[in-house]
Amino acid sequence: MKKRAYSDGCAAAHALDLIGDRWAIPVMREMLLGARRFSDIRTALPGLSANVLTQRLEELEAASIVQRRKLPPPASVQVYELTQWGLESEGLIKALGRWASRSPHKEPGPMSPVSVILSMRTMFSADRAGDMRATIGLHFGPETYRAEIAGGAITVDRGEIDDVDALFSGDQNALIASLYGGVPLGDVSDRLTATGNPDLIDHFMHLFPLPPAAPDLHKAQ
Repeated sequence: MKKRAYSDGCAAAHALDLIGDRWAIPVMREMLLGARRFSDIRTALPGLSANVLTQRLEELEAASIVQRRKLPPPASVQVYELTQWGLESEGLIKALGRWASRSPHKEPGPMSPVSVILSMRTMFSADRAGDMRATIGLHFGPETYRAEIAGGAITVDRGEIDDVDALFSGDQNALIASLYGGVPLGDVSDRLTATGNPDLIDHFMHLFPLPPAAPDLHKAQ
């Protein structure tokens, strides 16, 4: 059965025709840092059933947003990745995330490693970084990420963590609790370790301020 469409000439309405279905944007998000196996996406999105994931991937592929390919030996497995046009959605997803982070009703919840990395790309403050120069390693489960901070900018992606100035290792949600929830690192030390220069680590932890919450018009006076 063909999906219902808005039948509206506005490009924003067409965008919702393409990616407005439940789970479409989180599925795309998980591929923004590179190709992923079906099982990788399922693991990152535990609330998503295999049937719905299959359906979303098929729809995104039909829309030329996602493509499939088979990795060469010895892996020889099928992976899904965003097309070049699909990769352009990062700006949209980051803008949507920054806008929604101001919701007066947003509650904290678990985040996948990829969503944590994208949140750091989104919330990074050049003003707070100043002239900071540092390389930060992030080790979440089997995945490693490398953040380079210099010139008031951050680049963070999958990468090696052998020669970093500071390293965070453990549960990415413990890091999020400190970055955005104000929980002291010492309070999550059973789930996350931070090694390196303490002053550098402290500076890094203050580089990602959340925007102010929007007014809650229904809050009791």
